[in-house]
Amino acid sequence: MLVVEDDPKTAEIVALYLRREGHLVHVEHRGDRALDRLREQPFDLVIADVMLPGTDGLDLCRQVRARGTVPVILLTARTREEERVAGLDLGADDYVTKPFSPRELVARVRALLRRAPPGGEDFVVVGDLVIDRARRGVRVGDRDVELTTSEFALLEALASHPGHVRSRAQLLAVLPGGASETLDRTVDVHIRNLRRKIEPVPSRPAYIRTVVGAGYRLLAPETVG
Repeated sequence: MLVVEDDPKTAEIVALYLRREGHLVHVEHRGDRALDRLREQPFDLVIADVMLPGTDGLDLCRQVRARGTVPVILLTARTREEERVAGLDLGADDYVTKPFSPRELVARVRALLRRAPPGGEDFVVVGDLVIDRARRGVRVGDRDVELTTSEFALLEALASHPGHVRSRAQLLAVLPGGASETLDRTVDVHIRNLRRKIEPVPSRPAYIRTVVGAGYRLLAPETVG
């Protein structure tokens, strides 16, 4: 696990709590040094402050996401919704505002790293969309699609009840942080990113439909097309 935080005290506290959970933790204090380390070795999760010297956290998140699906948690002292949405738009899985509880951060890490899928069928097939719940894989036609942990969690929640509306509150509950998350637009941002990856025409969704005033639903197999 990689922690990127320019404040030594904050970095030390975060690393301490994560190590108590049994995680192997590496710490960097600059964004550019973190990118160098990411090129040298794989990590199962990245926690990064937004305001970093060298390369800021948003650019770091963008570059991490361009390389794969490693979960990313952003830390920030900023509270403006637009800035948090910007991080989610870049593919961040979670966003924690300073000051934060180290125990809550560890809980969010635990949620992101949880890999066991819920009960039910291993495969969900909706038109050309195939969701492999056991392997956490997604295909659209003959194309493999790489989703972030949060994007897969939302898609899996929708796929558990194809054709049924899931409210934003229900979908928010499956994301890291769950009910403690206070940004109402979080689900909308992740859904938008998900549509960009799985929809043939994101502006005219074939799979994930918006139900105004209610939430979202994944179309049942017989209604796709």
